[in-house]
Amino acid sequence: MTAQSQGLHTHVLDTLGLEISSGGFPPGSVLRTDELAQRFEVSRTVVREVVRVLESMHLVESRRRVGVTVLPAEEWNVYDPQVIRWRLAGADRPRQLRSLTVLRSAVEPVAAGLAARNATPEQCAALTECALGMVATSRGQRLEDYLRHDIAFHRIVLNASGNEMFARLGDVVAEVLAGRTHHQVMFEDPDPAAVTLHVRLAEAVREGAAADAERLTKEIAVGALHELDVLAP
Repeated sequence: MTAQSQGLHTHVLDTLGLEISSGGFPPGSVLRTDELAQRFEVSRTVVREVVRVLESMHLVESRRRVGVTVLPAEEWNVYDPQVIRWRLAGADRPRQLRSLTVLRSAVEPVAAGLAARNATPEQCAALTECALGMVATSRGQRLEDYLRHDIAFHRIVLNASGNEMFARLGDVVAEVLAGRTHHQVMFEDPDPAAVTLHVRLAEAVREGAAADAERLTKEIAVGALHELDVLAP
């Protein structure tokens, strides 16, 4: 695929993904290849490639002699990072953020407890480095810099758990954290209490204190839910 066709592919995919995930095409809607090609002024090959990606996410289903049919939300792969990104860009953002934050509150404390038992010295050092990076960027409205350290911190915790299922949720958590920042569901500077909790969590993992690591992560999750009550009720 050439750079130009790749750009067209991305544009069509993002547009249709956003429209489907936001309800612009209700379940049962039929999308026709020829009409989409005309609308976006692209070849039918580009449209077919986009449809294949949407099918892999279970947003649509190709039906012979019918066309491309939009599936109900219950069928969607809601763990796909791109689907999460699209849903967070829509009007249903508050509910999506809450749903994903509740998921984090159920998973990450257990992962943190396991990380305290299983983390390597290298992972402990990287976790401490990320926590210090969060401290350094927590003032002066440096949310993008803070986000980079925050995402890396939580990826390390999930990976250090030693559980491959938890580790695979790193992209999901990254999209939640990025969505909060990019859609202004964050204070201008991160909550100092939350930053401190991340530092203490890094210490607990390094010291092998599993119960403390689990408790501190629960506190982080509760704080994130409280932020949503204020910023995205």
